[in-house]
Amino acid sequence: MIKPRVRFAPSPTGPLHIGGVRTALYNYLFAKKHGGTFILRIEDTDQTRFVPGAEAYIVEAFKWLNIEFDEGVHVGGACGPYKQSERKAMYKQYAVQLLESGWAYYAFDSAESLDMLRKAAEAEKKNFQYDVHSRLSLCNSLTLGAEEVSAKLAADEPYVIRFKFPENRDITVRDLIRGDVIVNSNTLDDKVLYKSDGMPTYHLANIVDDHTMDITHVIRGEEWLPSAPLHVMLYHAFGWEAPQFAHLPLLLKPDGNGKLSKRDGDRLGFPVFPLEWHDPKSGEVSVGYRETGYVPQAVVNMLALLGWNPGNGQEVMTIEEMTALFSIEKINKSGAKFDPEKAKWFNHKYLQMMSNELLAHAFAMQLAEKNINESEERILKVISLVKERINFTKDIWEQSAFLFEPPQQYDEQVIKKRWKSDTPEHLQAIAAILTEEKPFCKEHAHNRTVAWIQDNALNMGQIMNCLRIALVGAAKGPDLFEIIDFLGVEEVTRRIKRAISIIALS
Repeated sequence: MIKPRVRFAPSPTGPLHIGGVRTALYNYLFAKKHGGTFILRIEDTDQTRFVPGAEAYIVEAFKWLNIEFDEGVHVGGACGPYKQSERKAMYKQYAVQLLESGWAYYAFDSAESLDMLRKAAEAEKKNFQYDVHSRLSLCNSLTLGAEEVSAKLAADEPYVIRFKFPENRDITVRDLIRGDVIVNSNTLDDKVLYKSDGMPTYHLANIVDDHTMDITHVIRGEEWLPSAPLHVMLYHAFGWEAPQFAHLPLLLKPDGNGKLSKRDGDRLGFPVFPLEWHDPKSGEVSVGYRETGYVPQAVVNMLALLGWNPGNGQEVMTIEEMTALFSIEKINKSGAKFDPEKAKWFNHKYLQMMSNELLAHAFAMQLAEKNINESEERILKVISLVKERINFTKDIWEQSAFLFEPPQQYDEQVIKKRWKSDTPEHLQAIAAILTEEKPFCKEHAHNRTVAWIQDNALNMGQIMNCLRIALVGAAKGPDLFEIIDFLGVEEVTRRIKRAISIIALS
């Protein structure tokens, strides 16, 4: 295989959807697998939908995800500029080339006249489109004389340049994922390629840019498959060799019913954007994976397996391992359901692989915000106690708050089930045993406490759960004597007395 040149070409119309991130990731993996080049191109031909800040957001998102581009708007390269609005001057010559070769024509129809035709067709329960069947009855250079066309152009009448599909031709799109997709030209509308305001549409700019940037493989979302026949024919019309196409399956809602959207994330409480997004128009703020507490490697790993399977049963992989295993042939044809719980699972796995020191640094900042000052040694101890229980770094406080603050309330369900009239007496006896441990040794204290419970023929589960309730406030947390060791006997004794007095009043 020749070294591929692939591109990710988003439009700056808002925040980057994780489906777009996955498309970029698959392009990246394919390029790196074969020693190729990965390009970021911004497709901003539709200025009416341009959103300030969107381009910077895209660049920042990939920087956070550690997905690096070889060429692009922010890194430069030999095929720049990499923003379509900065390439505007070059597109018209290609539109004119298609006009001169008979593959395109001027169309002067007003938006109002076309809208009337659509409504008339709808009234008859039909579909109107500008195509091989209708174009010879409309206002264009196929039906007007050359002088009239020249006069309209000289008068600066608004126009568009449309592609002229040949009649009744089967167009084959060779797709690396789906095989051959064949569409008859009679079913396709003559898409607009260029407008009189000097801006090309996506279709013309996309093809010209891919050709002039020597793109070898176009790996993009399934939603672009309906446009592929036009793109194939544009390559044919220009006399250029077409790149190879691969149309990726959709990312689906968790229930599998339709494409994953921001509304699904809002409704079910998970992010669909890599970074937090502040909409400059509405002021609405959308959550991001970064701000929610996801590790970038976990997001990348999770997305890689939504539509691709390496075939070896491996789930947790470094980017280098993904690159070595990646192949387009192993991408599924059908859509991939997004699973929020699986996303958390991946984050949990990556947090377990992080060093305790790194997590301790993050937790120290959380404690500082709460005006809690603890030694590095004790913070590291907390991490070792709760690390296996966290999905996000923010969970460290949730899982360990009782180590820094006495419980403000006690789990009523556990109290109802476990707390008996003689429980205060038993807890006071355990407090006395712990106080006698000098110097304190958690193993010895544990053995003495267990022996005392057994010698008095008491219920081990009942006593230990009540002791946990007194110290933690709930039936949760790490090993009970690890908690006692961290708190210290003096604090443990205070908490036992406090729990007895508060629970007695409830």
